[in-house]
Amino acid sequence: MGTHEYTDDPRNENVQISINGRLYPRADAKVSVFDSGFLLGDGVWESFRLHNGKLAFLDEHLDRLFHGAAEISMHPQRERGEIIQEIQRVVEANGMEGDVHLRLILSRGLKPTPYQAPWVISSPPTLVIIPEYKKANSLRAKEGISLVSVETIRGSDKIQNPRINSLSKHNCIAACIEASEKGGDEGLMLDPKGFVSTCNSTHFFMAKDGEVWTSTGEYCLDGITRRKVIEICQENGIPCSEKNFTLDDVRFADEAFVTGTFAGLTPVGSFDGEPMGGGSRGPICEKLQELYISLVEDECND
Repeated sequence: MGTHEYTDDPRNENVQISINGRLYPRADAKVSVFDSGFLLGDGVWESFRLHNGKLAFLDEHLDRLFHGAAEISMHPQRERGEIIQEIQRVVEANGMEGDVHLRLILSRGLKPTPYQAPWVISSPPTLVIIPEYKKANSLRAKEGISLVSVETIRGSDKIQNPRINSLSKHNCIAACIEASEKGGDEGLMLDPKGFVSTCNSTHFFMAKDGEVWTSTGEYCLDGITRRKVIEICQENGIPCSEKNFTLDDVRFADEAFVTGTFAGLTPVGSFDGEPMGGGSRGPICEKLQELYISLVEDECND
């Protein structure tokens, strides 16, 4: 499972899940087969980390949620405050404080018949909030993941906007399958111009001669953790560039790491079967991990 490896927690069997403002035991939480999210992958989603009783970077995640909904011409029909209130209600109903991952799904709603036109709809948007006790595997933060290059690319916004958290994730799933078939934990995807873009479920960074590189961001999700790492570099005198670079640049990098909401920063131990930076976590990744953890602590202790 790569960066998404976690420790099984039996408490998850009894968590309460919110569907349109009503709480259900996990085993009873269901949506209709006529929901547009199920039928068409028509909707957007967000994930959050709960730490010390507070959701990290909540406003930025909600900004992205509402932006994504607007990009697919879907009005959530809920105010920002209503969504925050429902997230907090779910957290409180489950007595959760930390090591919690929440997935919020917003689909266009129920359809009267299986048909793709977004205006053929018979209900308000469906809002689902799934909270889980999920603690990332701490070994991955030191030992890293195996990363492989894949042929599945990130498309332009003329195909499907790659910068929003759409429920339709087929190209990322295809890249994930391809990576698994090649023996990797994650697949490194290129953009339409042949430059490194992002991974199938995380964002990619590399370091060379003390400088951190990441893609231009044009063809990848507007990652919150990615954004925070760039800001941390800028605030701590670590040169960081958003730029075009190739797979050959990756092969000759001193070290590399990936980022995401769930696991934070995870080093790359190998790339295309070859050890990356000696096969262990590099000093820049380790420093940025510490700075990112401090940032989350500050955010959630405010």
